[in-house]
Parts: sequence; structure tokens; C-alpha cells
Amino acid sequence: MSTRLRALGVVLATVLLTGGCAAGTHPGAAAMIGDTEISIGDVDKTSRAVGAALGESYPDQAALNGMVSNELAAQVGQQKAISVSDAEIADAAKNAVAPSAEAYQKLHADPASRAFLDKLAATLIVTIKLAGGKGIHDADGQQKAQEGVQALNAAAKDIKVTVAPRFGQWSDGRLDTAISGSLSKESDQTAAKRKAAEEAQQQQQGQG
Repeated sequence: MSTRLRALGVVLATVLLTGGCAAGTHPGAAAMIGDTEISIGDVDKTSRAVGAALGESYPDQAALNGMVSNELAAQVGQQKAISVSDAEIADAAKNAVAPSAEAYQKLHADPASRAFLDKLAATLIVTIKLAGGKGIHDADGQQKAQEGVQALNAAAKDIKVTVAPRFGQWSDGRLDTAISGSLSKESDQTAAKRKAAEEAQQQQQGQG
């Protein structure tokens, strides 16, 4: 994964939320977090929008991993009565989560990628505030974000997370696609995307 894609996932790498997990969802659902459903359509729309904004592939599994983590953080924030303003989200999205100013503009232009970016930003803010911080501009903001992981782990342990087997299983605060052999296989749609991208790259190389 490129540096830009890793930058988008920086919050998710830091905020390791622990939730209960189960082994299936109803048709059309990618995941259930408590009573909140994330649909397969929303996952696909998000992965395509983020990938288009960054100019690189952003797998469905990466999108779902972020979406589940964001929802867990939102539920924990609500439980703990942690307020996050629109201004705080906009600031964090632009200055702490988006990998560059150009990427921010592109991510912000599409409703699906903008929602994903904003929720990543909200997750970061909730994490910092859980540790007693005020926001991303704290001198010890990074440390507070890391400390907030412990509080998030404790608060999220009773939130049930169920993931459709085609994506993997939620385990130890992340989406694990290698729990069983079938879970790590590409979907037909993902395989088609990859093949098309490889063919386009080959054509470009041939014209160069």
C-alpha cells in the first residue's frame, strides 16, 4: 500500500478498537455494528470514490475496515457524551488525515469519499478526547491519541460487530481477511477492477 493510502488509514492503525464478533450478516449487509448496518453497496461506493480521488486502488476490505472502526468510535463517543463539532472535523480532515492538500480537495469533492474522510477525522478527535485531550492541535495530540486507544478498547468491548464472510472477520480491532482460506480470495468485482487496472497500465507502458 502506498504512503498516501497509509496516510488515510493512520487513524485506523492507531485506534485499535476491540468489539465482539460474529460469523454472518443478512444478504446485502457488509457489516453490523450494534444496530447499525453498513451495506455492501456503501462499501463498494466508498472504495471506488476513495480510489478515484487518490488515483490508486483502495480495496473494499480497506474501506470496510475504516467504516467499521469509524462507527465503533462514533458509538463510543455517543456513550461517553463526547462532542465533536463540524469545525473540528473539517480541521482534522484537512490537516491531520488527508495526505495532502490536493488529496483533500479530491476526497472532499465526492460525497462518498468526503463522508469517509470526515468520519476518519471524527474518529481521531474522539480518540484524543477520550484521553483527556482537546483536539489535533494539542502539543501532545499524538500521545493522547495513543492513550485513547485503551479507553476505546474498554468502551467498545461490548459492541457486537458482525462482518459478512466475503470480507473476512472482525478480530482484535481490525478486519482480518485471512482467518479462513475463502476469506482472503478476491471477489469477482475486485478481480475485474484489478485486471482492468493492470491492462491499462500495460497499455500506457506500451505507448511510452
